[in-house]
Amino acid sequence: MEENMWIIELESALLDDCTVNDIYGICQGKALPEALRPDVWQVCLDVRHKSDQMSLFNEIYDLPFQSQLREDCQRHVDRMGNDEEDKVSVVSDLESIITFYCKNRNLQYEPDNGWIELLLPLFALKLNRSDTFNLFESIRDTYIPKGCRPKGNVFHVFRLLLLYHDPELCTLLDTKKITPDLYSLTWFQSLFASCSSLSVIIAMWDLYFQNADPFMVFFLALIILINGREQILQMRSSSKEEIIKFLSLMPCALEFDDVPDFCSLAQYYALKTPTSFKTDYLKALYGKQNDTPRSQEEANKVSQALCLPVSVYELVENSATEFPVPDAVRFFLVDCRPAEQYNAGHLSTAFHLDCNLMLQEPVAFATAVQGLLTAQRQAIEANSNAGGEHLCFMGSGRVEEDQYTHMVVASFLQKNTHYVSLLTGGYASIHDYFGDQMADCLEDHNARKCLVCQQQNAQQTKSAPLKTSTPSSTDLFSKFSAAMKSKSAEVKGKLLDIIVNPSANGGATASGTNGVPSAPVQERHVSAKERNGKRYRNVAPVFSIDDENEDALDGAGERDDAPLTSDGKEIVNLNQYFKTADIINAFKCQEVHMSGYMYDSHLIITPGQLVVLRELGRGQAQIMVRRPLASIVKITAKKRHRDLITFKYGFPDGDGLLITDMDRFLIPNAAEVTALISRLIVQVLDDAK
Repeated sequence: MEENMWIIELESALLDDCTVNDIYGICQGKALPEALRPDVWQVCLDVRHKSDQMSLFNEIYDLPFQSQLREDCQRHVDRMGNDEEDKVSVVSDLESIITFYCKNRNLQYEPDNGWIELLLPLFALKLNRSDTFNLFESIRDTYIPKGCRPKGNVFHVFRLLLLYHDPELCTLLDTKKITPDLYSLTWFQSLFASCSSLSVIIAMWDLYFQNADPFMVFFLALIILINGREQILQMRSSSKEEIIKFLSLMPCALEFDDVPDFCSLAQYYALKTPTSFKTDYLKALYGKQNDTPRSQEEANKVSQALCLPVSVYELVENSATEFPVPDAVRFFLVDCRPAEQYNAGHLSTAFHLDCNLMLQEPVAFATAVQGLLTAQRQAIEANSNAGGEHLCFMGSGRVEEDQYTHMVVASFLQKNTHYVSLLTGGYASIHDYFGDQMADCLEDHNARKCLVCQQQNAQQTKSAPLKTSTPSSTDLFSKFSAAMKSKSAEVKGKLLDIIVNPSANGGATASGTNGVPSAPVQERHVSAKERNGKRYRNVAPVFSIDDENEDALDGAGERDDAPLTSDGKEIVNLNQYFKTADIINAFKCQEVHMSGYMYDSHLIITPGQLVVLRELGRGQAQIMVRRPLASIVKITAKKRHRDLITFKYGFPDGDGLLITDMDRFLIPNAAEVTALISRLIVQVLDDAK
């Protein structure tokens, strides 16, 4: 009875109009009861209360390809071995649904486009025609990438993912001129329904729809290849056709009992992949299937990409995170600009590898690479913010120099180096991103010698409008400055003696100008350590209930509260994020903006941070900000509305407080939340002592 309590809980949740997050929390990867599966899938695909669209169908079958569609439906149903009466009904519903879908979306049916294979498992739910259509339409829009056709953009993206995790295997397939569309087209078109048994597909989709991650198909396909890599590598001497046939049939070997491990491995590899992989390609790959495709220029950009791109937002946020998730991506930044550019401004944790050395002094370059790998290993062992197994290379953002940066990256890929990525936009993107906070976040910045500054000054002279920096939280910059620069001396101490560039400009070091360690940077923001022992002296308590006029402070440190745009704010899957090991608690709330707008959000509490997630729908959320608990100096609540909570951030200033930023939330049971956060703040301060 106790073992089946979750089923009773699931039944109750379905009656209470639950969400996909509720379902995931209850089921936690268990196989769904057959009787509840239709309702669960409808909730997960957000079609439970959708109208009867099929009622609009005029039952006229007059499409140019109608006879081809009817034949294909009949052929697929014949393979199922159903009773003749069932076959007639299924064929009729198949043809009706696809015909209406084509007319409704102005699309054309093509043989072997995966639509029939995608529909057939849905008939196992024994729903009416309208509900089946709604499920099919939602799966197509939510989980089938746009451009699933030979040489489509989706397969260029998948190749970059394979190159990131298994460059040796990717290189072998490239050498054989085997592009992913030649073996995985049907995988992506039908979410593996075309090449797996019905029991496997049902079990896989149970987990797939609960996870609500549209990119999961990429990682499932990746696992298929990585699990069979030894067999594939042994086929080096086989013909191209033999290898393609072997690859295409690999999912057929999946059995029902393999599905949980198969999906778990996919989630693990998703965690080991830069989030830019999803944020950069989400809009290009997913959405309504009849949306206008992206421009050919953007498609070419993906197909010609040397390796996986990483956004400047992810790089900066990753470097500033003090409490990374175990096994999550951690970057080791390699600055490949010429020495004179590096010495005119750089990130303090970047390792300098002068790309010019590769052609001018090959021996020195080889020595520098060994120094890089040694520095990376030492930084990882020291658990430094500057250390990670994921190599992110950075050029200048100028075409003339970046061709040499690309040569350096290619040399690492040729050695089958795992986890190689390239910063989108290079140093210029970092420079623009920090904007006015540049002095806090870049080391040794010299505006007279910095090429980006020179270009901007030239634009100003011509009265051209300057490009503004990417909207970002002041708190992020203060975190970055504190987190990165506090590690600078530590990193330099480890790297200084490893490698010295024999060229006159100072060379491949991670130190300051001309290889000499830079003096410690004067911090503008008080660290948690510096506040120890005097934070509460002559200062109001951390948590207080008052009715002060807080509105005057609402503009302080205002964050970017616009909907998700191309600025690259991190998008996460809520289900996966809630499973993060270091989350102490998560509270559903509404973020209250100074304009009066309220956003459905989640307040995530970890041992050292307050994380704000804003819901985007479909199980996705955007990380708006991460606040160190040590920066919270006051928590207030309105007397007339005790659930309206304001968190103020800053530090003691004499006998008072200097407030640098603030957030406001409407939190049910706010007393529980504030009590927990207050205890954790005290604990953080005590630990720091």
